[in-house]
Amino acid sequence: MKSKRTKACEIPLKVKRYVWERDHHSCVLCGRPGNPDAHFIPRSHNGKGIEENVVTLCPECHRDYDNSERRPEIRKALRAYLMAKYPDWDEEKLRYRKWRSDYICK
Repeated sequence: MKSKRTKACEIPLKVKRYVWERDHHSCVLCGRPGNPDAHFIPRSHNGKGIEENVVTLCPECHRDYDNSERRPEIRKALRAYLMAKYPDWDEEKLRYRKWRSDYICK
């Protein structure tokens, strides 16, 4: 059985299809063929699998985003892209937050 966090961070097929169309079937950075499976906020940082947090990247750009010194530059470009698509885009809404009653101040 999957945890709530795992479910929240997975990218559902419906979201992948929407992102694929939104991104015109190509990498939003270089225009080459890509896959709609890159999280702006990574799953390792509780990034949700929602359209506002997912972009289409080619394998090379995805690898560079995940594992290179170019990450800050790519992140800036992806942020600008997503902000242009969603005027009310807010990074804080892209993270899975587990609500717990012990966080309430008494």
